[in-house]
Amino acid sequence: DRDLLRSCLGQVERLVHFAAAVGVGQSVYEIERYTSVNALGAAVVLEEATEVRDRLEKVVVASSMSIYGEGLYRCPREDVEVAPEPRTDEQLAAAHWEVECPSCGAELAPLPTPERKPLAPTSIYAIGKRDHEEMFLAWSRAYGIPATALRFFNVYGERQSLSNPYTGVAAIFASRLLNRRPPIVFEDGRQSRDFVHVSDVVSSVVAALEPGRGDGMAINIGSGDATTVLDVADVLSRGLGVEVEPEIRHAFRAGDIRHCFADVKRAREELGFTASVAFEGGMRELAQWLEGQEAVDRVEEATEALRARGLTT
Repeated sequence: DRDLLRSCLGQVERLVHFAAAVGVGQSVYEIERYTSVNALGAAVVLEEATEVRDRLEKVVVASSMSIYGEGLYRCPREDVEVAPEPRTDEQLAAAHWEVECPSCGAELAPLPTPERKPLAPTSIYAIGKRDHEEMFLAWSRAYGIPATALRFFNVYGERQSLSNPYTGVAAIFASRLLNRRPPIVFEDGRQSRDFVHVSDVVSSVVAALEPGRGDGMAINIGSGDATTVLDVADVLSRGLGVEVEPEIRHAFRAGDIRHCFADVKRAREELGFTASVAFEGGMRELAQWLEGQEAVDRVEEATEALRARGLTT
């Protein structure tokens, strides 16, 4: 909405662009909508920002860890870093979940993923987030307005949508548990992610909005710790007092990755940012907020939409 955006810019001196259609799996079949909303929406923001460029001091755009595809790994046999290709359909169909070295076949060990790792988005949503990042940084160079792209890892916390089956895994599991249903776990549940609390995300944005901090850069925003999907289910179920075991389906979804957690060195050096909320404490806080909340469980509906299109087993 160009007119609304223009009125919102008003006397704004620092601009944050977070708006996006969110849903990794859904984006693979609602391709036109995700591309239109995300890419063209960002284009409108940049065009209108250009009109007030003399006033703008700093711009921050939300990117995503999804643009990496698989994270960075090390081959223990050859002792080299590996940025692997996606796992093959044949491997996944055989339930060989871990990533293997393309050279020697050894099981790779996940490493913290730095910003230098080659980007390999595996969904339309991830491609759109890469576009956001590149569009804003290119615009920044063209007009000489400082901009920073923040690559958010798995954000969780209070007020996250509980009825959107395409939001983060913590909220999706919470919606199941609040309805006394088991969290649905794909693969074997030992795939790992980096969970960062929403309050830490806020702190990172505040830091990045300062001119001179991370200008012209893409920066990981995460905790730097790897946490398995099964750990998320366990901590949430204990926090909510719901004794329901997760349903491990040993199925896979198109575009899913095995391991990815953040190398946070650049955030520390360029923004002075370090995540302060530990996973266990953040999840306890989330569980307290969840008490009394209501959630519409649409997880099976979303999963069936993927299955009908051959995007999950």
